Amino acid sequence: MIRIGLYSEDRTLHPLLSSALGKEFQVLLRSDQEGMSELVSAGECDVVILDLDSNHELLEARVAFSRRLIASTPPAVVMAGDGLRSTAFELVRTGAFGYCRRPPSIRDLKTMLSRAYENSLLKRQLETVQQRMEDPCECDQLIGSSSQMKRVYQMVHRVTNLNAAVLVTGESGTGKELIARAIHNMGSRAKRPFVAVSCGAIPETLIEAELFGHEKGAFTGTIGAREGYFEQAGDGTLFLDEIGDLSLFTQVKLLRVLQQMEFSRLGSNKLIPLRARLIFATHRDLTQLVAEGKFRQDLFYRINVMRIESPPLQDHPEDIPQIAEHFLRHYSNLFQKPMDAIEPEAMHALQSYPWPGNVRELENVMQRAIILSPGLTIRYEDLTLTLPEEDGVENEDVVDIGDYHPAGSFERQLRDYKVKLAVTAVRENHGNKTMAARSLSISRAYLHRLIRLAEPDPMFDQDLRETVNA
Repeated sequence: MIRIGLYSEDRTLHPLLSSALGKEFQVLLRSDQEGMSELVSAGECDVVILDLDSNHELLEARVAFSRRLIASTPPAVVMAGDGLRSTAFELVRTGAFGYCRRPPSIRDLKTMLSRAYENSLLKRQLETVQQRMEDPCECDQLIGSSSQMKRVYQMVHRVTNLNAAVLVTGESGTGKELIARAIHNMGSRAKRPFVAVSCGAIPETLIEAELFGHEKGAFTGTIGAREGYFEQAGDGTLFLDEIGDLSLFTQVKLLRVLQQMEFSRLGSNKLIPLRARLIFATHRDLTQLVAEGKFRQDLFYRINVMRIESPPLQDHPEDIPQIAEHFLRHYSNLFQKPMDAIEPEAMHALQSYPWPGNVRELENVMQRAIILSPGLTIRYEDLTLTLPEEDGVENEDVVDIGDYHPAGSFERQLRDYKVKLAVTAVRENHGNKTMAARSLSISRAYLHRLIRLAEPDPMFDQDLRETVNA
């Protein structure tokens, strides 16, 4: 729906335009300068209609105010009778999007308003792209505004147009390939191929042929010649993921390629120059592997020229809302299931969860939540999280609160004390279980387990049970 800010003294014009323009447009009337200025400054209209027909004595002031509005953000369409056509054209020359006769042709007016809106939208998108290109805190498809992510963006910008090798490290699921793609997409090789290879997914017997290619008859089972990933990358970027999973034999082969900047297919003596830019990634500690003799030290020095650390998600939970909302928009469109938002309680649960699987796990949780949600918003009940029970108050023991314990035993007394803490917190927060869980620094799911134990227990008085069940 396109929001139209109508600046007019004619109050009969508002219902006429609202009816004629239809559901595609929302018309908001303002007849005074102050009201119109507030509407524009609050960003509550996408296009402005300036109706010049008014009291002749006020026309000059109205035209002057119209000039100021035209200089603001929303595009403006001037509406005027034939007697004020020259004034309207003057406003168009000063920046108004177009002129429409009064009374207007509804079809022409709808076309002009739609074009004005689309033109404004394209300008904003262009400004956003330019800002992202100039702003070191923005980086291709990477999401987040935390200090950890800003450091990643700064490193990406530094290495974008360098030919030096880059090593991206970090836990699985933190987006190492996205960092590699950002380096490629923002640099001079952006229009060249980006070839991503997971070294751990290729059997050891095939890794050399897959990387360097082979000639016909190079080994048993080959039908014809084949280009390897080094050739497929050409002048673009070759991303070698899970480099720490390579065997020592393959490491020697790769080291020679990096030293000589050339390679040959299996079964051929013809040398092919290495033109691709190489980016490596691993979730393993290569320095530890070097110390254990599982990774060649000379190869480590070759690939560890520039290093970018991809932070685990639990280190920057402030970015979770932005990332979750990105997945909400993406997968609601992909699944053709419109979703509006994530409820505050659900968002709090997302930010409280430790995310051992990092962004990849968050993506999976959001996909399932979108599928499970019966409405337009993601609720706490739609999330499938295995929240830890070792947080806050309960982290000093590993006793399962659901286990049977004899009355008077230490475990029973400890369980009863936890239950009493939980019920008291619910009562002090007037039955709000979310606030009660926060006050105890435990998950809401764990709080529910505790208060469920209180309900049938005669040791708790009636008013506590009523509070829990409220």
